[in-house]
Amino acid sequence: MPKRGDIKKVLIIGSGPIVIGQACEFDYSGTQACKALRKLGYEIVLVNSNPATIMTDPGMADVTYIEPLNLATLTEIIKQERPDALLPNLGGQSGLNLSSELAKAGVLEKYGVKVIGVNIDAIERGEDRIAFKDTMNRLGISLRKWVTPW
Repeated sequence: MPKRGDIKKVLIIGSGPIVIGQACEFDYSGTQACKALRKLGYEIVLVNSNPATIMTDPGMADVTYIEPLNLATLTEIIKQERPDALLPNLGGQSGLNLSSELAKAGVLEKYGVKVIGVNIDAIERGEDRIAFKDTMNRLGISLRKWVTPW
């Protein structure tokens, strides 16, 4: 990935507490992303509510916040840190949902934060089952037929 000149500081949202079958893969990928982005010279601001992850180890990010993953907390961190970009897809469902909330609340636009790595519209279409179905139908992609077993 070539370095973008318009981005100096990147905010990464962690996945929070590990749930069985979820989150450890996001911790690993987030750690690798932090290393790669820092090697390219980006300043990394990491927010995660789980202090027991590899991502929150000293040296993974320039600034690490161990805080609740919610709209109010992320808004304050964005206000204080002024990141140029948000990389939401390393935080699993938590990161995607929070990124969508931040966009809907106008926080990203207010502080000029670009979303990189995934499109907010794609997150919303993927989360809304009806919007997802409509998108697939519009693209001519067939969906599996299913019936409720009861």
